[in-house]
Amino acid sequence: MNMKKIFIRIMAGVSGVLAAGAVFYTLDTATSPVQASSHREAPLIANDPLTDNTDLYAFRSPDDTNTVTIIANYVPLQLPQGGPNYASFGENIRYEIHVENDGTSGDDLTYRFTFTKVNQDPTTFFNIRLGQQNLKTTYTAEKSINGGPFSTIVSNGIVPPPNIGPRSISDPTVGLGAANYDALMTSAITNATGGGGEVVYCGPADDPFFVDLGGIFDLGQTRAGGTGVNAPEDGVACKNIHSIALKIPIATLQKNGQPVSAAVNILDSDYIIGVWASASRQQIRTLNANGTESYSGQWVQVSRLGMPLTNEAVIPIGSKDRWNSLTPYNEDPAMEDFFCNPELGLYMDASLFGNAVPALSALRIQRNSLQSFDFGNTHDGLWPIRATNGGAGTALDTNLFGNYLLRQGKPRSVDLLPIFYTGVPNLPPYQLATGKNGNPLAVGKPFINNFLPTFGDMLRLNMAVPVTPRNHPDFSSLGIVQAAVLGLTNPTYNANANLQWIPNMDGFPNGRRLEDDVTRIELQAVSGVALAAIGLWYDDYTGGPNPVTQDLLDVLTYTTGVETNDTTFKVTFPYVQAPWSGFGRCGGPSPLPTGTHGYGLNVGAPGAGLLQNYPNPVVDVTTFRYYIAANSRVRLEVRDLSGKLVEVIINDQPMQDGTYEQRWNANGLAAGVYIAALYNNGSLVQSVKVNVAK
Repeated sequence: MNMKKIFIRIMAGVSGVLAAGAVFYTLDTATSPVQASSHREAPLIANDPLTDNTDLYAFRSPDDTNTVTIIANYVPLQLPQGGPNYASFGENIRYEIHVENDGTSGDDLTYRFTFTKVNQDPTTFFNIRLGQQNLKTTYTAEKSINGGPFSTIVSNGIVPPPNIGPRSISDPTVGLGAANYDALMTSAITNATGGGGEVVYCGPADDPFFVDLGGIFDLGQTRAGGTGVNAPEDGVACKNIHSIALKIPIATLQKNGQPVSAAVNILDSDYIIGVWASASRQQIRTLNANGTESYSGQWVQVSRLGMPLTNEAVIPIGSKDRWNSLTPYNEDPAMEDFFCNPELGLYMDASLFGNAVPALSALRIQRNSLQSFDFGNTHDGLWPIRATNGGAGTALDTNLFGNYLLRQGKPRSVDLLPIFYTGVPNLPPYQLATGKNGNPLAVGKPFINNFLPTFGDMLRLNMAVPVTPRNHPDFSSLGIVQAAVLGLTNPTYNANANLQWIPNMDGFPNGRRLEDDVTRIELQAVSGVALAAIGLWYDDYTGGPNPVTQDLLDVLTYTTGVETNDTTFKVTFPYVQAPWSGFGRCGGPSPLPTGTHGYGLNVGAPGAGLLQNYPNPVVDVTTFRYYIAANSRVRLEVRDLSGKLVEVIINDQPMQDGTYEQRWNANGLAAGVYIAALYNNGSLVQSVKVNVAK
């Protein structure tokens, strides 16, 4: 049987998808959530938080596009007020960031960080007093090229202290006397030596991740649309992590040392890198009788992270600790079945356990795509085309990757497995349905190429893909999913199947930006959205010009109810925001008004700080409360999530020290999320998220 003819027959007229553009284009993706991370994801690592990778990011730097920024976060769920012994990087641990750039097995670049702590004043129980720190932390950064010896690129690097409060950070008499916490972060940014051009930051930061942890781990009961105790809540809001951030020239990362200007096109395969992070300890820990501890033995990897959600929501609990011990270069082939038949797929299939998780009811997998192909767990997916090599001339050709990608009884080997384990090549069928004329195996519009033939879990990034400006009208936290929507429906991008830049082609899973809502993207992927993008539509499409069916719309508009980070991101390196302070309330006065919650950065500063607003959410009027410790010019403004200025509430007004309150009428604004930002003498001190409800 000629499967290509079946595709063409079933999909005749599907090119009418272009006529459905308005349906896709008006989706409110800007307010749709996506979350994922690796907080406490395995039994053993939950007992050793100092070595726990929480998240990994890799993206072209938005303000310095000749560089790539890699951020590896560790030490999850830190309470800002968690003193007197605040969270920190650990000693006797090797924190490493690994880069693979040529498709062979083994790191091409490895960055290693080790940390040292010194008690500057052992006579006090305070962490900071009279300009002294307990424990003052420094680091050494080393670099290995192609598995060679490590050389030092940063010695005695500065790690800022925890953001304890305004007296500890800013008071010139009893504290450190810093202008504000941002000043401490800036002073800790270091230029590495050794010729690679790296810029480094190691230190505390706001956790940039966002997710309804309480709902998701209650058997998938996300709480979108709920109220009261059933309202969705960001489980990592107002919590900190420790970041290792590297800004690296693309020429240093590229396998032949070439700058991005030398790329052949925006999907040049020579510019693909794979990134993963790890933490290792020595095998033997000895508790000494004098209250100290010592370490000896071989170094053993205890934590790793490439793609988000892998160990947390793909690998079952009985294999999680083993997963953490492996690398992308020695994966256990038996674990590939967790991707080919994902557990989450069971809860997106009404014939299995789909009715058991109501919060996932909008997500359904193709069980009869094109009235031919079943992608339900343990079914065959595209396996039937393998018998006749129906994928000849495509990535599914049995003379190319077909034997790896087409597996009987393992339907998601054709989409989820390559997304996590190899990256996706710019080859049919992995191109948009635009231009395919109803045949998913035909050549379509390119929109991703991050294929790196190392068969293991890494975060893969094509560094040649242009940056989507954060103020671009089509910028979206839905990453490649939104790029696919635009490439299928927007007249600017769907007029032909030629390669062209589409906004968000630089988004997850092509790397990972801080703004990317990776949980929703991955839940959509498990629900078959990548299959739909290439022309394997949902079951309720039975022919005709419009494949934009209810099932597809349900998947694209799915939400868990937590949509954004709890504060803004910085516009310059290291991009992560200053950590939350232990001083003051995280959003609003104490006690909070009934039924309200908010997120205030509460950073102490000598000029202006401790910005709060209440009530939050806001129906009509809210009150901003802020503290000024020294005479300064204060600006308070509100912007929407696209960065557009909504109102200047206080316009560079001279103020004396004291605590102030300012009422603000939001009655004329549409419901949504806004960002209020407080400036001190022209410098951003902090921002808060303001939820306007109607």
